[in-house]
Amino acid sequence: MANGRNKLRRVDTSRDAGGFVALPWSVLDCHAYAALSHPARALLLEIARQLVRDNNGRLLASAGHLEARGWKSRDVITRAKRELMDAGFIFETVKGQRPNRASWYAVTWMTLDRHPDFDAGALEGFQRGAYRRTAEVLHLPARGPPCAHLKNASL
Repeated sequence: MANGRNKLRRVDTSRDAGGFVALPWSVLDCHAYAALSHPARALLLEIARQLVRDNNGRLLASAGHLEARGWKSRDVITRAKRELMDAGFIFETVKGQRPNRASWYAVTWMTLDRHPDFDAGALEGFQRGAYRRTAEVLHLPARGPPCAHLKNASL
């Protein structure tokens, strides 16, 4: 049948093949992001790398998962996770438990994808865009416009 679904898809040759991390400029231009340490920024990219269509809330940041991606220090991972949670960039939806249950996280620039295994209160506690409010509460130093979408400017 000629319904359009059987047509060959056009191959995009303007970039390398594979998925990509969609990180809004409002996140990158925010005071809270500017105040993050380099390990926290790197961990945010590792967490965002896992995002697909419907898994926000089931993202991993465990040492076991990150070890395969080159992370060596559990202490650095723990500090970076805490920094990202305190700044409102990630939200813990499931608390990990020993011996082998990892915590799950969601990024706050996207809506939370519901899952029946979330901890009680996770759906109610999630705040989309929490990183924008964190900068105001923490009284972070002004480095450019506050959490606003910047237009391209010439250098």
